[in-house]
Parts: sequence; C-alpha cells; structure tokens
Amino acid sequence: MSYYVIYRTDEQSEPAGLFVMDVGVGQAVLWDHRARAWAYDPGLVVRFLDDYRNADRYNNVSRADAEAVVEAVTGGEKLPDEGAIRAMFEDGGGDR
Repeated sequence: MSYYVIYRTDEQSEPAGLFVMDVGVGQAVLWDHRARAWAYDPGLVVRFLDDYRNADRYNNVSRADAEAVVEAVTGGEKLPDEGAIRAMFEDGGGDR
C-alpha cells in the first residue's frame, strides 16, 4: 500500500486529504469530505498524482505518518486497517 498526504497548496502547511493506493493493481481510496467517508476512486487519485501541477501538493508517506495525520484530515476518523482497505477495493472495483 502507498499512502499520500494531500495539501491545498505547495506550501504543505496543513494536510487537506489522504489517498491510499495499491499501485500494483491500480486501486485506490480517498477521504471524501462531502460524504465524510472513505470512497473508492482510483481514477481521481491517478489523475491527481499524475498531474505535474500537483507534484508539490502531496507526499508519499509511511502508514505510520498517514495514521498521524488522518484524524485531522477526516475530522476524527481513523485510518482503516489494510484488510478493510482491500475490502473497499473489492467492493468498489465491482466484477473485475
């Protein structure tokens, strides 16, 4: 699993989002602020990470670092364990 902390600006002063991606299979979830829940959206994650304009707006971090910022990003929710994240991949990915 790869964890990405997202920032609003390139100053990286305060985390604004969090992506979790299994790069090997191209699946990803992110914290959806509107729904206040984790959402399966690998297309959005890949587009964001591949856009050169965002290169200074995210950091690839360890799970421990992601756990340290997740509650600030989510408003108090914890980072799901890797088993729960993989289940989101399966549920969100439909029949592959």
